[in-house]
Amino acid sequence: MERIIGSGRLGASECPHHDSTAGGRARGRGKCAVLVDGVTVASRKNELTHVDAEGRARMVDVTEKSETIRVARAEAFVGMSASTVKLLRDRALPKGNPLEVARIAGIQAGKKTSDLIPLCHPLALTHLDISIDVTDSGARIEAVARTKAETGVEMEAMTAVAVAALTLYDMCKAAEKGISIGPVRLLEKSGGKSGHWVRADS
Repeated sequence: MERIIGSGRLGASECPHHDSTAGGRARGRGKCAVLVDGVTVASRKNELTHVDAEGRARMVDVTEKSETIRVARAEAFVGMSASTVKLLRDRALPKGNPLEVARIAGIQAGKKTSDLIPLCHPLALTHLDISIDVTDSGARIEAVARTKAETGVEMEAMTAVAVAALTLYDMCKAAEKGISIGPVRLLEKSGGKSGHWVRADS
């Protein structure tokens, strides 16, 4: 697995695609070596859009991109015991209605995604809806986010379900400390250059 740790810099002498002359820049799309805390780590050039040519984290410039309608759908699962599920269905938990509180928390979090995830663009969401289905083994949370913008709303949808799941844990933890969360995953996205994508097992 390839990874970059810390704030390493591309070393010109270590990268076969790097022009070592003054002012030279990386060439091509091959693998380059990144020196990170004294360790050489493999990296593929230009595959991670939030990393610049020198290995630094950056916000992607979307100024020249066209606005299109963007839609994303994500889900999260919250696993709990049968006794906690019964309390949830009977609305017998001490903090009130966990499902409604979790739903509102997820909507609020989706609108605040760029405050939570450092390199996300602030987006004006035009729609964000969250539904929660209680099952025999816990709850399934789904969010649908929409906007008209230069970049997608995948992170907004995933942040919404993640925070809704955490809120559901908080609302139910008095009854059960061993509640689990996950997976949290993107189900579908549309809009933009990459077009329509749907998770195969969704």
